[in-house]
Amino acid sequence: MIGSNDIWQPAPTDLTLLQDEIHVWRIDLNQPESQLQNLAATLSNDETARAERFYFPKHRQHFIAGRGSLRTILGRYLDIEPSQVQFNYQHRGKPVLADTFADSGLAFNLSHSQELGLCAVNCTRPIGVDLEYIRPMSDLEALAKRFFLPREYEMLRSLSPNQQQEVFFRYWTCKEAYLKATGDGLSQLEQIEVSLTPTEPAKLEISEDWSLFELVPANNYVAAVAVADFGWNLKCWQYW
Repeated sequence: MIGSNDIWQPAPTDLTLLQDEIHVWRIDLNQPESQLQNLAATLSNDETARAERFYFPKHRQHFIAGRGSLRTILGRYLDIEPSQVQFNYQHRGKPVLADTFADSGLAFNLSHSQELGLCAVNCTRPIGVDLEYIRPMSDLEALAKRFFLPREYEMLRSLSPNQQQEVFFRYWTCKEAYLKATGDGLSQLEQIEVSLTPTEPAKLEISEDWSLFELVPANNYVAAVAVADFGWNLKCWQYW
């Protein structure tokens, strides 16, 4: 797993995405009011309406910070203003760039949990990212039995309670990242086989045509990026 704060570097002023690169952006969703206002001003009407539907102010603020940051990041690659970025939505609600930007070949995915967000970007290949905050779960074994394959479930049960929590979320992020990349829903979770141990990195068993990267973006967080093909060079940028 790729961890520590050393890997999260300030993005260069002249940002270039090479064909063999994946860029992962770490976003702090806790932003001051002045910054939130700037980000809110970049949102489309439907995004603003969606933000206003959140009951709790913190959830609304996190949505604005996440979506506004996504627009700003994509705007840098496309060399346009954040408010000019346009999205289409796939049948399960996954945002993709509108057809206007098809020539850019830019693919991206966004995930957030608690106070952090991750945005993964690359050229032309399907990509998915999932981020989870490691937290105690009373129904952890029941969820694992339902959504994990028997071999995964047995491996989880063999661990100490502390190890179980982290490994559960590692399994979950790896499966979810792949499903977000392919556009499939959570109903497929139990069909995605992942091999990992507390000390060995995860590997997707479902296909040899996919790369899987595990990240530790902060204490008590785990994340995974799934992308089609191999030979990728991962770069991690700190957005805020």
